[in-house]
Amino acid sequence: MLKELRIDGAQREDHDGGMPKWIWGLIAGLVLLGAGGAAAWWFLAGSKPLLVQTATVRANGQGPSADVVLQATGYVTARRSATVSAQITGTLTEVLIDEGFRVKKGQVLARLDDSGLKASLAAAEAQARSAEAAVAQQRAQLLQAQSDARRQNDLLAQGMTTRQAQEQTATAVVAHAAQLEAALRQAEAAQAQVKLARVSFDYTTVRAPFDGVVTARAAQVGEIISPLSAGGGFTRTGVGTIVDMDSLEVGVDVNEAYIAQVKPDMPCEAVLDAYPDWKIPAHVVTVIPSADRGKATVKVRVALDQKDERVVPDMGVRVSFLASKGKQPQAAPLPGVLLPPEALVQRDGGNAVFVVADGRAEQRAVKLGPDVGKFRLVTEGLKAGDSVVLSPPADLKQGSNIVSKD
Repeated sequence: MLKELRIDGAQREDHDGGMPKWIWGLIAGLVLLGAGGAAAWWFLAGSKPLLVQTATVRANGQGPSADVVLQATGYVTARRSATVSAQITGTLTEVLIDEGFRVKKGQVLARLDDSGLKASLAAAEAQARSAEAAVAQQRAQLLQAQSDARRQNDLLAQGMTTRQAQEQTATAVVAHAAQLEAALRQAEAAQAQVKLARVSFDYTTVRAPFDGVVTARAAQVGEIISPLSAGGGFTRTGVGTIVDMDSLEVGVDVNEAYIAQVKPDMPCEAVLDAYPDWKIPAHVVTVIPSADRGKATVKVRVALDQKDERVVPDMGVRVSFLASKGKQPQAAPLPGVLLPPEALVQRDGGNAVFVVADGRAEQRAVKLGPDVGKFRLVTEGLKAGDSVVLSPPADLKQGSNIVSKD
């Protein structure tokens, strides 16, 4: 009977502990999965990204010159710009300009209604002709009076006339001479009126005061234009704005703490925001002796040494002030990249930097060359375009998660 109650080995394996074997395998898998998840959560929670500032290194000899003293931003301005208007009030009958047109000095830009002034000019010219006719009449009368006086003198010498008659002819000569002089003055006044009327008539034609480019058209045909501002908004004060492109320069604001480094004729490099790869040689014209109290800056005028159609007023520009003009040919730059010195750290007894790679910090040992201006030359360990961490924190290490401030 005892032998019949004994459980054999096969039955013990299938019913161990009252549970099937596959259930025990499932429980073990769930335990391992939970442990792995907890470990992953602990790793991610314990490695929060570090907020760092980064910079991109460039090859030596590229980008801004190494002898940059300081940099400032500003805008392209025109030293010669004019809003052109008429010198009289009138109605526009013709506008011959539009934005972007190039004009020459004296070129007709617009015309006003000239019917009234044309009539005034015609009246003045008629008055001048009448005055000239009066002069001719007085001149003829004077000649006649002079002939009569000569005859009376001859007759008086022969005793054939009286002295009174001779004196009357002499007086007539003086009177006609005075009348001729008055007629001449009236003719001059009439000619002056003609000139005045012609000038007023010429004011109906608006001309360009200098060579330039039209940057704005401010009036249309049929509108009233006036050199004086009128209320109500129905009167225009200008036909358009012309800018002399040869007078373009750059105005930059330099922090007053560094203004002592800027001198007249100091060489510069100007880079337009619209064309970041185009470096325009320039030089300092003058430092304006006035500071902005609110911004703590001083305005500096910078002249562009090269003129180009791409440069237009009000463009944003960055100016690099250089230590020297560098007129002499320079030797080829040393191979390597320029590293901001604040990115350099000491790790494992040597020079190293942290490079940003897929959101993580990668520690690299670097080999340094000579200083290049305010940069450190790196000959090994970096390449142009690498993004490095500036002022790495002490807890930054290989593989740390980082987020750039830039």
